[in-house]
Amino acid sequence: MELNPKQHEKILQKVAELVRKKYFHPDFDVKKWQGVIEEKKPFILQTSDSREFEKEMHNLVSQLGTSHTAFFHRNLRPLPSRQAICTTFKQCETREGLFWMVQDVQEFGPGHRAGLESGDLLLKVNDEKVISEKPPAFRVRGSTSLIVRKRDGKEKRISLEIPKFESSKRPFAMPRPALWSLRESGIGYLKVNMFPGVVGIDVAKDIDRAISDFRGCERLIIDLRGNSGGGIGGLRLMSYLTPHKVPVGYSLSRRRASSGYKKEKLPQFGRIPSSKWVLPWLVLKYALRDKSIVVVTEGLGPQPFHGRVLILVNQHSASASEIIAAFAAENKLAKIVGTRTPGRLVASRRFKLPYGYFLILPVGMYLTWRGEKIEGKGVRPDFPVDLSYEALLEGRDNQLEKAMEVVRHL
Repeated sequence: MELNPKQHEKILQKVAELVRKKYFHPDFDVKKWQGVIEEKKPFILQTSDSREFEKEMHNLVSQLGTSHTAFFHRNLRPLPSRQAICTTFKQCETREGLFWMVQDVQEFGPGHRAGLESGDLLLKVNDEKVISEKPPAFRVRGSTSLIVRKRDGKEKRISLEIPKFESSKRPFAMPRPALWSLRESGIGYLKVNMFPGVVGIDVAKDIDRAISDFRGCERLIIDLRGNSGGGIGGLRLMSYLTPHKVPVGYSLSRRRASSGYKKEKLPQFGRIPSSKWVLPWLVLKYALRDKSIVVVTEGLGPQPFHGRVLILVNQHSASASEIIAAFAAENKLAKIVGTRTPGRLVASRRFKLPYGYFLILPVGMYLTWRGEKIEGKGVRPDFPVDLSYEALLEGRDNQLEKAMEVVRHL
């Protein structure tokens, strides 16, 4: 349905009001935001095409300069590849030019089931040559055809089926959250693809099983590459990094920041329950009050690998996985290998707009216990290593090889 200028203006006014009342960033300049609206307003209102209107409005809210800002229509929004097919891409320079290379392929996600592999070069999407400066996005409930060049140089057509997601509020395809194995004697390898669920009871149990299987391992590699975050299930992983109850960091709401606070006095969350029967009690305790909360590790006791832990991250390791990396770095609990994380760590909320549109805005921020912001900065690795296309052609993962090298000497 195409809207007229008056309807576009109604949506624009609602977006401007929501940003003014709900958006939270310590450096937010209301006057500057109003100036941006006045500058963009004439061009936005003259757009007649629904997709062009959506694009211009999305570009408008992107001017806020933080992650987790989006404007979209429920029927038009394409999803990033990580959400839609559990696969990430990175730009790769080859002898033939610049390509989008398949980077993280998360096990049992749509991309993995269709046959995508790390190192595949993306040539065409729906038979159209890929020339975009942005990685491909995918529309829900549809079939997408990709042509990729495999590592052996042969081209292959791959058909992707994008499923209808159970929740429109959290449109994510689900890979297997956690996988683990022994890489060699005494070195455990735990790959965590995401932290599903708000509380993360199921993924916490997976992590418990992995640590149990690593009994006796004196070294541990935690692979968070491609992990876009999720709920608080990462607390269990952080709790296995230290024997003690240690403050991790805290979330901060707009209201709490404006009224003043002492972090030591904020409510604490320090235990993932073992049963979902406890969830209603947690809702009463946390969800119905101010969202400013301190996260504290669970105090799970000593582990044989303490002091010999390595964490793998990349530019797609966002949100909850950045909390883990920052906690490990700040407390010197692990060495970090890979590339700098994206700095996408805010609490966000989805707001309903007229005519089927939605707005996503940051409504809270996260700080480490020492008061460091991760949003916009990310976490820098101790050992910077980019994923090598040349290594992938040889069947090698050079980032994991570096991780193995480093962890052996810890």
